[in-house]
Amino acid sequence: NEDLSTLIKHDIEHRWRNKLEAPIYSDDNKKSKFYVLSMFPYPSGQLHMGHVRVYTISDTMARFYRMNGKNVIHPMGWDAFGLPAENAAIERGIEPSAWTKQNIKHMKEQLQKLGCSFEWDRELTTCDQKYYCWTQFIFLRMYEEGLVYRKEALVNWDPVDQTVLADEQVDANGCSWRSGAKVEKKLLNQWFIRTTRFSKSLLDGLDDPILKNWKDIINLQRHWIGECNGTRFEFELEDNSSKFTKQTLAVFTCNPEHIHYASFIAVAPGSILDRVEFDCDSIIENNSVFKRLPLQAKNPFTGKDLPIYVTDQVEYDEGSDCHLGVPKISEIDRLFATAANIPILSPKENDGLLKSVEDVSVTREHINTVAQQLGIGGYSCSSKLRDWLISRQRYWGTPIPIVYCKHCNGPQPVPYSELPVILPDIDRLSNKGKSLLEATEWLSTKCPKCGGDATRETDTMDTFVDSSWYFLRYLDPYNKEMPFSKEVANRFMPVDLYIGGKEHAVLHLYYARFLNHFLHSVGLVPSQEPFQQLLIQGMVMGQSYRVKGTGRYLPKENVDLSGPKPVEKVTGQAVVTAWEKMSKSKHNGVDPETMLKEYGTDTTRLLILADVAPTSHRHWNSSTFPGILKWQHRLWLTMRSFLNIRSNLENVVSDTVSDTPEFKEHEAKMFDSRNYYLKGVTFNYTTSFQLSVAISKMQGLTNSLRQVPPEVIGHSLQFERALACLIIVLAPMAPHFASELWSGFVSAPNRINTSTKEINWDRGVLEQTWPEIDLNYCLQLVCMVS
Repeated sequence: NEDLSTLIKHDIEHRWRNKLEAPIYSDDNKKSKFYVLSMFPYPSGQLHMGHVRVYTISDTMARFYRMNGKNVIHPMGWDAFGLPAENAAIERGIEPSAWTKQNIKHMKEQLQKLGCSFEWDRELTTCDQKYYCWTQFIFLRMYEEGLVYRKEALVNWDPVDQTVLADEQVDANGCSWRSGAKVEKKLLNQWFIRTTRFSKSLLDGLDDPILKNWKDIINLQRHWIGECNGTRFEFELEDNSSKFTKQTLAVFTCNPEHIHYASFIAVAPGSILDRVEFDCDSIIENNSVFKRLPLQAKNPFTGKDLPIYVTDQVEYDEGSDCHLGVPKISEIDRLFATAANIPILSPKENDGLLKSVEDVSVTREHINTVAQQLGIGGYSCSSKLRDWLISRQRYWGTPIPIVYCKHCNGPQPVPYSELPVILPDIDRLSNKGKSLLEATEWLSTKCPKCGGDATRETDTMDTFVDSSWYFLRYLDPYNKEMPFSKEVANRFMPVDLYIGGKEHAVLHLYYARFLNHFLHSVGLVPSQEPFQQLLIQGMVMGQSYRVKGTGRYLPKENVDLSGPKPVEKVTGQAVVTAWEKMSKSKHNGVDPETMLKEYGTDTTRLLILADVAPTSHRHWNSSTFPGILKWQHRLWLTMRSFLNIRSNLENVVSDTVSDTPEFKEHEAKMFDSRNYYLKGVTFNYTTSFQLSVAISKMQGLTNSLRQVPPEVIGHSLQFERALACLIIVLAPMAPHFASELWSGFVSAPNRINTSTKEINWDRGVLEQTWPEIDLNYCLQLVCMVS
């Protein structure tokens, strides 16, 4: 049919969809592995155009590397725990598990309609106990290594979502990343992971030559981690009551080698210790210059008690609200010590681990080593980086595998043999959600240490814990003994190409890198860095319309665009237009289902890839569609013309035609065009990831083919080679359409290129080897003689 209608496109896609299932990674395959990973989605129930973009890019790259002889791993799963699912379930009056399962079912169907070649046998869901069992396992491993601790902390409290937020989840305006509510400060006992222990490792890892195309992401990570120019130590607090028993205060210093000179500790006004309610008679104040708190911090190296003052009269390091006062090396500290009548210590007054500078070689390395041996810090870090707060006071998350017993000292880890600690079913969530405190039967358990009555931990883990290691479980999804085997990790890690949004460049990448560094430190993974190449894609932006006076968003159909400036149809008020991230509230979203229905799968894929680089924001505008639609039609007509000409050819070999200068000129042009455009396409697939430029190169080769006259097409070897090349390089982006074109190409009679070296005539287009540039190209050498 000369017309390439949407009906024909749907027919093509229906015919080829089941035939294009992804080949499963074979252990017997001797090809080298290539792990293509796209960031897995939260199962909201509906794909949006951002999903279409990232998963089209991911599928295109996976298909490309398969055709280049790689044994590709291309899995998919679901980041299913967290507040969005819990809040959606509350609104609908159903269980989060039921809501999540039905969403996953629908979104999986949508991804399959999009033609994505995911290995569904590796599929995982973070809310499945078969997965979070191993999240709990990794938590316990970190607990064993001293990386997990619980302490009272001044935390960020979201009053809308009724849960704690990590510092990273509060924006510059002090609002929640999810609900948008103004964040409050609250004092709660919380679970932390000592990510700061790996600060230096994570910072140095950014110089690892394994990292490719990280570009500005490296700078974002460097800025987040900060300069590792100091050390943080844990000082044990002491007071006359039992309020601070076994509580510690983390103190940062750039000069750990001078810790034996420390005379006092200062904390900033508004910090956690400043908010603690003490007996007023026990607080010593000095005209608001400082107030001395009725507790001390024991210097772990000297045994001396250091007084603690609330003051703004000292210099605090960036991001720090605690300062170690060392008058011997700081003039500001000396002035404060004088004003507060604090004795300025000299080394010979000290006893304990460091009796004097004469007795011990007091160096930074020595101090840090001792601190590490004592388990009180001693690891290089920056002043602004904090440990990872993972406690969440909501129901829908991974249970923390800890119990509390009245008879045993401190929290007790659940034995590995009793994992998973299964999230209990709660019939119906209230308007404010529920925590595990309401699962009364589940709460009661036995202490693994003494066998007595105990109570389970009711906080759940931050969902970033679930997503910080999922790429490892994909590799060994059916392992019942471990999260993954060391052998599998050694074979398949690191991820060769990781694809996702720039919005995850700090939080998710930081946590995933940390966890991989930890697993490397205990010998479970081969490399510190989990991701080799990054392909960071921009957002899909829709045009929004907002009333100038009120900021109210309008649907496009409510805006009059006929005049020089847009106005609201009903009121005539001025309307401001902008390109913004698509969302329902802004009325600027596009439903992928509508796109697939109106244009077909492969056209939608080409539209999302065309015009702009993957790293740039994509302004979704239907005015750009005709270019792709016309190109597809030209490809269709080119194949139709080729089939007609070859079917009606009387003589395959015609010396009369092939010996003419015109024929030879077209042959040479086709030879050149194939080489030129193939080089550009391949470069933009492999090196720059500029898939929109690769499409432009394909369009250029199409134009060259369209310029060849019918009498040459009938006998041209180079036309045949160039057409085959074009269909093959199109296949990763438009697999159904390319498969249909290929079926026509290989069915054409009067074949000229009978070689099986370049083309496997018995196989589909996605099973072809990626074309190579002709190296026997004759270049003209121009010599200038003066």
